[in-house]
Amino acid sequence: MPESFQNLINGKWVSAASGKTIESQNPADASRIIGTVPASGKDDIDRAVEAAKAAFQGWKTTPAPKRGEVLFRAAELLLEHKDELGRLVTAEMGKILPEGLGDVQEAIDMAYYMAGEGRRLSGETVPSELYAKDCKSVRSPIGVFALITPWNFPTAIPAWKIFPCLIAGNTAVFKPSSYTPVAATRLVELIVEAGLPPGVLNLVHGTGDSTGEYLATHPGIDGVSFTGSTAVGEKLAKLCGGLDKEISCEMGGKNPIIVMDDAKLDLAVEGALWGAFGTSGQRCTAASRLIVHEKVHGRFLEMFLDSARKLKVGDGLAPGIHMGPVINEQQMKKVLDYIEIGKKEGAKLALGGMAMKEGAHAKGFFIKPTVFTDVKAAMRIAQEEIFGPVAAVIKAADLSDAINIANGVKYGLSSSIYTQDVNNSAIAERDLDAGIVYINAPTIGAEIQLPFGGTKKSGLGRKEAGGRGGALDMFTKWKVIYRDFSGRLQKAQID
Repeated sequence: MPESFQNLINGKWVSAASGKTIESQNPADASRIIGTVPASGKDDIDRAVEAAKAAFQGWKTTPAPKRGEVLFRAAELLLEHKDELGRLVTAEMGKILPEGLGDVQEAIDMAYYMAGEGRRLSGETVPSELYAKDCKSVRSPIGVFALITPWNFPTAIPAWKIFPCLIAGNTAVFKPSSYTPVAATRLVELIVEAGLPPGVLNLVHGTGDSTGEYLATHPGIDGVSFTGSTAVGEKLAKLCGGLDKEISCEMGGKNPIIVMDDAKLDLAVEGALWGAFGTSGQRCTAASRLIVHEKVHGRFLEMFLDSARKLKVGDGLAPGIHMGPVINEQQMKKVLDYIEIGKKEGAKLALGGMAMKEGAHAKGFFIKPTVFTDVKAAMRIAQEEIFGPVAAVIKAADLSDAINIANGVKYGLSSSIYTQDVNNSAIAERDLDAGIVYINAPTIGAEIQLPFGGTKKSGLGRKEAGGRGGALDMFTKWKVIYRDFSGRLQKAQID
């Protein structure tokens, strides 16, 4: 029998009021059930929100350095259990074990980073124009947050939201994806073990349509941090905007790698493989478009296809595997449908393009690494997010043409250029319309100490992660304080 997991409400592990459950399966072998979690309803969410509201005042008034100590202990526990968690992430989500361990490491990094913010949470002190008066700005917590996360990074993305939310003095109701709920539960267990008071962090499982929207629009929720599809993010933003709720949405991408004629092709090919097929292409930052200068197009393509053919696809827990399955049958069908669309549009299927259903792959959701060539920039496979191991190779005449192609989509999350020309890299930095630009590296690999997020349809509201303009701006509000100790009335701009 698979292990059963529960919701966390007000410090207690409880089942859904309905008694219904959801199964989480291993995408490498759908017959293996990782565990079951509650299929929560409105009653469960109501209780979780009430618990978070009741805990807010106590957590808000806990000194920020003390909040940081809890986060530091959580980081230590995550580090202690890294191998166990990494294997769980791989089993439940499908990514290969080095990536599963990297997923957990990102959560560890964020916990340590935000623990340090407990002794910083910087504001600003400036001089006053008046005698015996001082002026400062300070950060204040906002209240109760709904944290809604996807399945592709079951520990990292929740950590990007939970730790800055908590260090700022907010409380939260966390709803992870119903596809990877067990890894999320284990993350919460360790945070609670670190000494978090009851009600500060609540966990409610369920599907997006039955729990996510109700949670986001709940009258007891003050702010929403969402990562997921553009369609769902835009819907939630409209709903929350009408309810005067703070919301941040990190959404989709159609990310380009530009390969210039002076690029180191070995490095560019290696980066394109990792960008396109890492996590089976199931990253919002995946490199799904390879825009290659016409002078090196033929050579790059030959090298890229030769390397892609050598990728080993299988269970991410097995040694020597380069790429795991996609998350489930629904996602596999979506990717295969897009492959058929690419064929009908006139693109050339140069590699892959099919599911793997024999032998060790028979019970999983495996798709061969897929490469399309002769792709035109206006084709759907070059415009729409596929979220699978599919790369579209597009020829460009020069740098200007490449940048125009790169910017010619509705998304603007991540981008990359391979070049040895410092002027080319400077122009790309300036002109690529994306929240993230990489030079001589693929479109994946963001670090937690800088903001993360995109432009256009890739992001709405505040950014994620650390640094100036990062998640703390989402989870705090500014308060400006003027103190006059002159002992007399002074009129700014008049006296």
